[in-house]
Amino acid sequence: MLSVLSCLALDHDPAFTALAVIILAIGSVSTMRLFARVRRTESDLKVLWLCLAGIIGGGTVWSTHFVAMIAYESDLILGYDPALTLTSLLIAVAGVSAAFVVASSRKISLLIETGGVIFGLSVAAMHYTGIAAMAVSGLIAWDLSYVIASLVLVAVFGALTMSRIARPVTRFCKYGASVSMIICVAALHYTAMTGMTIEPLIVDTADSGLISGQSLGVTIFVVMLLLLLVASLTYSIDMKNAEHSSRHVKHLSLQDPLTCIPNRRGAECILDEMLDMHVDDTSRIAVLAIDLDRFREVNNAYGQGVGDQLLKALAQRLVSSCGEGEHVGRIGGDHFIAIKQDVYSRNAASSFAARIAAVLDAPTVIDDVTLQIAASIGSATFPDDGTTSDKLMEHAALAAARAKSEGGGRIVAYEEGMDQRARERSLLARDLAFAQDKGELEVYYQLQNDTESREIIGVEALLRWRHPVNGMVSPGVFIPIAEENGMITKLGDWVLETACAEAVGWAKPINVAVNVAAAQLEEPGFVERVRDVLAETGLPPSRLELEITESGIIADMGAAVQVIRRLKLLGVKIAMDDYGTGYSSLSTLQSFPFDKIKIDREFVSGVDQSRQSAAIVQATIIMAESLDIPVLAEGVETEAQLNVLRALGCNQIQGFLFGKPMPRAKLKALLENDKATTAAAA
Repeated sequence: MLSVLSCLALDHDPAFTALAVIILAIGSVSTMRLFARVRRTESDLKVLWLCLAGIIGGGTVWSTHFVAMIAYESDLILGYDPALTLTSLLIAVAGVSAAFVVASSRKISLLIETGGVIFGLSVAAMHYTGIAAMAVSGLIAWDLSYVIASLVLVAVFGALTMSRIARPVTRFCKYGASVSMIICVAALHYTAMTGMTIEPLIVDTADSGLISGQSLGVTIFVVMLLLLLVASLTYSIDMKNAEHSSRHVKHLSLQDPLTCIPNRRGAECILDEMLDMHVDDTSRIAVLAIDLDRFREVNNAYGQGVGDQLLKALAQRLVSSCGEGEHVGRIGGDHFIAIKQDVYSRNAASSFAARIAAVLDAPTVIDDVTLQIAASIGSATFPDDGTTSDKLMEHAALAAARAKSEGGGRIVAYEEGMDQRARERSLLARDLAFAQDKGELEVYYQLQNDTESREIIGVEALLRWRHPVNGMVSPGVFIPIAEENGMITKLGDWVLETACAEAVGWAKPINVAVNVAAAQLEEPGFVERVRDVLAETGLPPSRLELEITESGIIADMGAAVQVIRRLKLLGVKIAMDDYGTGYSSLSTLQSFPFDKIKIDREFVSGVDQSRQSAAIVQATIIMAESLDIPVLAEGVETEAQLNVLRALGCNQIQGFLFGKPMPRAKLKALLENDKATTAAAA
């Protein structure tokens, strides 16, 4: 070891030695960066990165060697043979490239260290070829022990060099790889040079064509400078491209591709930034969750293309309406979000929500079709309703869900307790999914009576759920849950099948009315399903009455008309349910072949006390008579209401006046008794 240090200190020029160290240090860092890039690349670019890494690595080793040889102070060195000098360069580049190929062929394998050994031996091969290229005035003798030691050193440090890149254990390993490469090259040179002795002889070098040390040094410096510059520029360009691509990908990941406004993650980032910068304790941040009402009906009626155009148009209107400190985003489907900072009162948040609602409510013309759509909006404010973006968005969404469950087109502020109600709804949705299999569902029946004779002329089948823990769950609670979770079709089919099967065994052959949800009507095989149920149960089609709400057919009236006509061809009757609550009832009656109109309980409840309610009911009855359609009034609870309806000409009624909805057994007994009474009177 002392001999090696003596060789370095006494036999080498300090200036050229320093230059060799600089070349080796810069070249090692560049080489290891390029090798790391090779291992990260899986595409065709890997070959190009391999070539560049091999050239820079081999050039670094070769340049360091010959600059160090120039630093070696000996009057016996006459010059360098051009052919062998060039050969040593080729050996370095080819050997280092081969080492990188082997070390990068597997992510984790002993081939990594094998490649490192090849790297070290390539450095040794280059070194001893370079020594052979050196013309001296004498004979070169070698101490075999130093030669063996140099080979062992390059093999060990070469393996360590590759290992630090391929098997990093800390973030500093990339620097450790560069240091290992430096030690590998330096240890070889100075160990080998220690074991070399030149025995002087007189040698004639006239016209030998040797390259002088000075010329070689200048050439090496220029070539290596250019190589390192190319490597540095290439690596920098690659890093800039990667950074640009990363920014572009990040931008795309935060943007909704359809509307080009922030997506859910983008909105979260905006809100997080607002929360981080919030320092004014007197101000709030308002978060609005926006759920478009009946958007699915637009898709069903006009196609998804029109629906997408509508979403884009609404998004642009929302963006245009935003002022300073206001942002909007689309968080999925027909759900948007709006955020406003510097809100100083609840009224300001309400005004912001009202402005957003007005923007969405304005008519939109797409492909010569005028569309008008409302929204259910839920609001939450920081810090009152949450202090994180997740909580604020969650609470705003809960408020929007409440707005939608109340009929839509509303603005609802978050209140404590909505979380609990949402959890309860989730639990009910889970239980409802298995209620049919567990036998928890029942069909109840409400009587329909003749206004004059008070005789039972039919019943309406109503679904009831007897929960094992909560008891009887109100249909007003579980029906919306079934609609939201896509279970309404399955439940509706079960009610249809059960009601038809039970009606066959009744003593009195009255009609049975079954509600049909909009989702059922949209099912491609719904008509066939009704036909099969009638065939399986044996119920005459004339005894089945399907009740359809206006909201269930208005989305795609053309398709709904075809379905209803096919149902009537089966012999089934069709009733329009909840008449008067829609927005185009007259045109609906004109377009659809209804067999009955059911006036909604909202108008019936005040028919004996309100002139307006009585006028609406009378107008409906007159219109229905002109169309030869019978009318049934729902929600009749008092004799006074019955008397007014009879006087107005309503011929059928339904309500608590003649009994609440009853289970199958009670209805069966009632019908048997009614039949017996009728027979006795006859």
